[in-house]
Amino acid sequence: MAEEKYNRKNPAVKRILQEVKEMQSNPSDDFMSLPLEENIFEWQFAIRGPGDTEFEGGIYHGRIQLPAEYPFKPPSFMLLTPNGRFETQTKICLSISNHHPEHWQPSWSVRTALVALIAFMPTNPNGALGSLDYTKEERRALAIKSRDAAPRFGTPERQKLIDEIHEYMMSKAPPVPQISSSQASESQTTEKEGEVEGSSRNADADGTQEGLRDPTLTDRIIEEEPHEVPPNRDPIVIPQSVPATQPGDQLLLQRPEPRVPRQADDRLFTWAAVGLTVAIVVLLLKKFLKAGGHGAFFTDES
Repeated sequence: MAEEKYNRKNPAVKRILQEVKEMQSNPSDDFMSLPLEENIFEWQFAIRGPGDTEFEGGIYHGRIQLPAEYPFKPPSFMLLTPNGRFETQTKICLSISNHHPEHWQPSWSVRTALVALIAFMPTNPNGALGSLDYTKEERRALAIKSRDAAPRFGTPERQKLIDEIHEYMMSKAPPVPQISSSQASESQTTEKEGEVEGSSRNADADGTQEGLRDPTLTDRIIEEEPHEVPPNRDPIVIPQSVPATQPGDQLLLQRPEPRVPRQADDRLFTWAAVGLTVAIVVLLLKKFLKAGGHGAFFTDES
């Protein structure tokens, strides 16, 4: 490395050279990173996918750009290997990157940042800038493919360093773990159940019939019913040809029939109202006559 090109009294240069020596004297099996010979502020790195995740066995290359004010300002990170978690050749948004300088600590280093990046791999992206949300199966396929060859990027000098780092990481990498068919089936079942539950919650929250017409919910209902139900049947109308005794129809389609009032009930209600009115009139008339002194006359005559 052409160290004589740089001013060793410069705080950034001094710190970077210290980190280079530390990286070379204390290598890790989980990552490797070195700067370009012509520009110590640009580093190439490779990390190994975290174990017990869909990234296990993968070798992921990237680029680090250190600012002139390093270590008082954070670096920027860019992934070069397709991985299904971060976009490639795009500066990613992390708490350790230049997107969040308020979180950066001068005591952190390139080594610290790479350890944090490995930890971020299996986390939920939550729509962060430069993030992707591929399925586990897609990420596993990309992890296996990442071992075949280093990505192509930049000048021959950069490519040479990338190839050297890839060769080192492959010498330390364990074999790709094989996933049994039962584990793959269980993973697919779990994801399918999660999608069904999510769709069910959305349908309950909306409270509309559109939720019942969701294809995922329709498939689940058909599997639970003992009889085959046409998928395009309107869930509100009960055809005359379908017995009302089917469990699925009773659960989804049964509605209370409106009560039709009978003519006899109307007559009884009318006579009761007339009788009540006559009784009230008689009581009021007696009270009026008693108050006017006529009540005694009628009493004597009777």
